[in-house]
Parts: sequence; structure tokens; C-alpha cells
Amino acid sequence: MVVLEQILNVALTAAPWLLAGLLAAALIKALIPEAALLRWVGGQGLASVSRAAVMGAPLPLCSCGAIPTAFALHRGGAGRGPTTAFLIGTPGIGVDSIAITYALLGPFMLVARATGAVVTAIATGLLVTLADHAPRTRSATSGHHEPKRHVGDEAGCCQSNTCGTRPVAAGSNAETTQTSLSRRLRDGLRYAFADLLDDISRWLAAGLVIAGILMALVPPQAMAEHGSGLPAMFLMAIVGIPLYLCATAATPIAAGMLVAGVSPGTALVFLLAAPITSMATLAVMRKEMGAAVMALYLLGILVSTVLVGLVADQTVQWLGIAPEAQVGATGELLPTWFEAVALAVLAALAITPLRRRVLF
Repeated sequence: MVVLEQILNVALTAAPWLLAGLLAAALIKALIPEAALLRWVGGQGLASVSRAAVMGAPLPLCSCGAIPTAFALHRGGAGRGPTTAFLIGTPGIGVDSIAITYALLGPFMLVARATGAVVTAIATGLLVTLADHAPRTRSATSGHHEPKRHVGDEAGCCQSNTCGTRPVAAGSNAETTQTSLSRRLRDGLRYAFADLLDDISRWLAAGLVIAGILMALVPPQAMAEHGSGLPAMFLMAIVGIPLYLCATAATPIAAGMLVAGVSPGTALVFLLAAPITSMATLAVMRKEMGAAVMALYLLGILVSTVLVGLVADQTVQWLGIAPEAQVGATGELLPTWFEAVALAVLAALAITPLRRRVLF
């Protein structure tokens, strides 16, 4: 009963903010033309890497969902560095996970997570530029692409068939100019509350269960003893990198870690490493850019996330704050009945037959 109560408490706290995040994701999908991304994050160099990381951060895509857009940028002329920065920054934290991070982890972890995702994306993107002298793969340079196969069509990727997005035709804005605003808004809502919600719902449910177990059953003193420092952070990064776990679903697990006694920096490493990449992403990157780029990509993520975690723990000591005390604190801002209604709406939207009958 204690575990169930904790799961319900976390779910109630997260539900309104997750709904708000999904709505923001719908607006971003509707109002930002995909062709514009090619103009904003194309090119090479530090400026392009930084733009790719910053522009990718709010986009509501999982690690696999970012694959088609990222490699469309690459095939459209973007360098390996900007492509990598976009591929890391996009799943590291999206507008939907920003909302749930604030709800479950509080303002400090929100700022640390957003900053850490962008820093990791830029650092790894710059590291990957070291391989720019190497020739591109056949698929990236020649005109003999596989036209009927999307770069994101790897097994074990996203739950929906769209994988969060679709490849972009470089320089094409026909869809944007020929589609009415109302149609784009409707498509954005369908994307956020159907495709995106389908992609994250099962993982989010699993994350809530794990968070409830950690909060209810794991003694804080036990995790505090072994859940901080450099070895724990490296372990979190090594475990998190091969996982396929979206940023939203990782958030309640991190909340459980904090309450159970894990240091903020160690929890932050997990928050960054787990959503950023997956085995499917690694497979596509090796095919598109080669083994050397993939190795630099992994090295950049491993080193950057651990360094960010160390800085976060040091910052907590300097400022004298307790991020674990902020876990779930935003639940006090909203009445319980409002949280219950939001959770009921979210649950109804997650049931595909009901959603199709009522909305889409």
C-alpha cells in the first residue's frame, strides 16, 4: 500500500505539468517548419554546433525520434559536429520533459538538466568535428540512398510508427506554405497526444513504478553511502547510455533516486545519459558516420555527463541547497482535484481506442 500511495502521489504531481508539456510540444510541432531546421542548424563549426544543441533542446523527440531529422540535416550538408549536437540535445531534454522535471525535481534540477543537456551536446559535437577530415560514408555522400527506408526504422526504437518525426527534404517548404494554420495545429495536437504520448506512456508508467518503490522501500542512508562520487557517476553513465529511455520517463526514476539518498549529480548523470542515446541510435550513427565518429560520440557523452554531475554536486555544496527537498514540491501549488482531473485526462488519452473515438 505504501508503494501504491507513492506511485499515485508522483503521478498526481506530474500529470498537470505533463499535459502542459504535451500541449507545448504540439505548438512547437505545428509552428516550427521542419525545413527551417535545415537553415538554422546547417553548416559546420562552433556556431553551428551551438545552434544545433540549443535549437534541438526544446524539441519533443526521443533519441530514436531525433534520428531521421538529424541525419536529414547531415545528408543536407550539415557537418558531423552539428548533426551530433542536434542528435544529443534533442532527446536530452524536450519541452514535455522540462515541465515534468520542474514538477517532480524542482527548479535546481531543471536548470541543471537543461544546462547539462546543452553542454553535453556542444562538447560532444565539437569532439566529433575531429573526425570531419575523414571521408563520409557512401550513404551520406552519394545519391544512392535507400529511398523507401527511413533512417529511424531500427528495431526497438519508438512505439509509434512515426518514430516522433520523419526525414526532411532539404530546402523544401512546400508543406509549410500549402498547409493552413488550423491544419498544422490539428496535426501538432495529433502528434503530441497520439504519437508522442504513445512513445512515452509505457516507459513513463514503468518510471512511476520504479520511483514509488525507491521512495517507499529504499533506505536513504543506504543509497547515500553508495550513490555519490565519481564511481557512482561513471556507473550511471555506463548503464544509462545503452538504454532506450525517454527524458520524460527518466524523470520519476531520478526523483526516486534523490529521495532514496542518491546525490543530485549522480541522478543528473542518469537523467542525461539514459535519454540521450540508445543502441538503435548507435547502430544508425555507425552506419551513417563510421566507427570512429561513434567512438568519439560515446566518449563525449560519457565524459561530459560525468563532469556535469561533478559540477552539480559541487554547486549544491556551494549554494547550500537540498534538491531532494524540492522533489514533488510543486504539487503544493495545485489543488488535488485539479491534479486528479489532469491524471484522468492523461490516462484517457493514453488509451488508444478511446482517444481515437473522442479526439483523433
